[in-house]
Amino acid sequence: MEIHKWQKLASTYLVKEKWATLRVDTCKLQGGAIKDDYYVLEYPNWVNALALTKEGKIILVRQYRYAADLISLEIPGGVMDGDESPEKAIKRELLEETGYSFDTCKLVATLYPNPATSNNKTFTFLLTGGIQTHAQHLDEHEILNVEEYTVDEVKQLLAENKIDQALHVAGLFYGLAAI
Repeated sequence: MEIHKWQKLASTYLVKEKWATLRVDTCKLQGGAIKDDYYVLEYPNWVNALALTKEGKIILVRQYRYAADLISLEIPGGVMDGDESPEKAIKRELLEETGYSFDTCKLVATLYPNPATSNNKTFTFLLTGGIQTHAQHLDEHEILNVEEYTVDEVKQLLAENKIDQALHVAGLFYGLAAI
């Protein structure tokens, strides 16, 4: 069977905020049926990175994540600002979160966090040659620790399911494959 896109017939916004928007759409499905309550979350696009120091260590950050109520070990990243390019966004995020600057920056994956219910993308980069050039410059709600791991240590963390964030696990997969 050939797969066709749905046709959006109407949209109503239920919530419109800076970090998340919720809308409900009425859609005509492939077979002609009408789905009048399809909920879509609109988020800004995100960036994250496998970031390697000059010594070849992987930079990870540890921070509290309220919605899941867990202290999470993650790759650095964040939200893209407005029409900022993904490359500019990841360099800014790394400098803010870690204080590190990098020699190289390469896009290794573009992923959709959950294309069934949200419309944003995550751009994943591999950065190399990192050196600490600045102090952290965190947002008011951010408290995070910067940690460095060898490639083998990160592989062991993955094998032991010690990295909880799915997009960050995927980012590590693509970044490690590109090394």
